[in-house]
Amino acid sequence: MTDHALIKRLPELSDRDFSIWQELLEERLGLQLPEQRRSFLKTSLAIRMRELGYDNYLDYYRYVRKGDAGLIEWNMLIDRVTVQETRFYRDPAAFTLARDFLHKRARENQRPLALWSVGCSTGEEAYSLAMLTLEELRRDGANPQRRFGVTGTDVSLQALEAARRGSYSSRRVENMDKRLVERYFDTDGLGYAVKFEVRDRVCFTRLNVLELSRSPMKDLDLIYCQNVLIYFRKWRRKEIVSELARRLAPGGLLILGLGEVVDWKLPELTRVPGERVLAYLKRK
Repeated sequence: MTDHALIKRLPELSDRDFSIWQELLEERLGLQLPEQRRSFLKTSLAIRMRELGYDNYLDYYRYVRKGDAGLIEWNMLIDRVTVQETRFYRDPAAFTLARDFLHKRARENQRPLALWSVGCSTGEEAYSLAMLTLEELRRDGANPQRRFGVTGTDVSLQALEAARRGSYSSRRVENMDKRLVERYFDTDGLGYAVKFEVRDRVCFTRLNVLELSRSPMKDLDLIYCQNVLIYFRKWRRKEIVSELARRLAPGGLLILGLGEVVDWKLPELTRVPGERVLAYLKRK
């Protein structure tokens, strides 16, 4: 049975059922699912319910909330209801800012550079930051062997598994600079694999942004968090970015998505001038 035929067979996701699933997603992930995403939720639930033999949204909801089996199922469901769309060098203006910052930072401070890709999905953003840093360390004769590391975090185990593999279709790299593709990817005729030189600098781990306070991440030179906060309520966005800001090293840079946070500021942060990127520097 096709997914389309399956969805047509299932009953409509009633207001009541939609409401309880909305509450669960916000409770556990902080995610807001507005009315216009009802069809997306129905599709995501329907496919997983079909795999398990459920035909009632409430029964499946009760199963997800019950015991260890429900917790395991919840972790499976996360992969269906979280958006995992990304690409290499997704926001050119933001990466230009990151490049210029890293160029200066590498010369100001000789300690290992530490970068964090929040909501890294399938890894393109984290690998982009690693390639960007390698390129900057090569500029002006800088040492490309200098120590640095990029940590990519996401709530989806499936996305993280794909990120660790580091293998991508040709479509994923088609908009990249061809010189970077040649330098940092191997091709096997089917797609492109990130070279060890880059993969060795990146690690991936699971983290729910609602649990940032539990993260050991600190003293970071660069935190990159784009296209993550748009799914949260405004008050929660401020809580998240405030926690991220605490993890910056003095002089560190926090890059967010345009419009993701408004009416927010911390005394120790200074907004980076510019209309194309939302970013803050932590005072030294």
